[in-house]
This record gives sequence, structure tokens and C-alpha cells, in this order.
Amino acid sequence: MRIVVVSDSHKDFYSLQKAVLNQSSAEVVVFCGDGNEDMDTLAVTIPDKMIISVRGNCDWCSEKRYSEEITLENKHIFVTHGHLFGVKSGYSQIINQAHLLDTDILLFGHTHVPYTAYDDGMYIMNPGSIGYTGTYGIVDITPSGIMTNIIKL
Repeated sequence: MRIVVVSDSHKDFYSLQKAVLNQSSAEVVVFCGDGNEDMDTLAVTIPDKMIISVRGNCDWCSEKRYSEEITLENKHIFVTHGHLFGVKSGYSQIINQAHLLDTDILLFGHTHVPYTAYDDGMYIMNPGSIGYTGTYGIVDITPSGIMTNIIKL
């Protein structure tokens, strides 16, 4: 299963749509906040994808939750924007929370800086900002394991 991970579009719908269309084989799009209006438009224009979206600190009128926990391909995924975990000052708080939740894959945004890591059995990804830096992420869940990758538009 391929998952497109995007965050922080900040009204750049064109780049968001381009990233998703570039990954036509992806079944799921995960949005880590700050641009939920863009994601609502995307959901209408690309209805064949499962869309998971959380609220960011700039999504003032959004009714979405600040975090979601989902299971795909028997992997527990924790999705959040990151601002409530102080990610601009470091990742220890969000990583600790994800470990407490027994997470296999942690996805977050907010910093606009792309990041991938592996920590004690957990894959971690911040795709950066599709709106500002033009980066997004791919998570492939296969029978052989999990692969993460950051892609520049």
C-alpha cells in the first residue's frame, strides 16, 4: 500500500494536487494540517482516494481533530500536526507520545522541514511543507516492510 503524506499547503492547492496526482498508485492521502480547505477541495476533485486529515494551528475554522490514529495494513499510524507537541523545539515529546500509543508510523508537520527517521521500531516522517518547500512524503507498506521517502516537486 502506498500512502502520500502532505502537510502545510497554506492555500497552495496547485502543489497539493500535483503531489497527489504524481502518485497515482497511492490509495491513501494523509494530510498533517495547515490547509484543510485545500484538502476539502482535493477530496471533491480526487474522490477515489482515502483521505485522512487533521487540523493544524492555522486551520482556525476546521472541525477536524488535532490527531488521528488509524490502522492500515495492520500498522498503527499516529497522525498529528505537531504544534501541540512542541516540534519546533525538538521531536522528543511527539516521539514519546507515539511510543506510548504503540505506533508503527508517526506522521506530522508544522516545522516545514522534511524529516524521516526510524526510532525503536517506529518510522517517523514529517513531509515538510507542500506549499512552501514543495516537499511531500511517500510511505510504502509492503509484506517486506515499510519504506519512507521524501520527494521534491
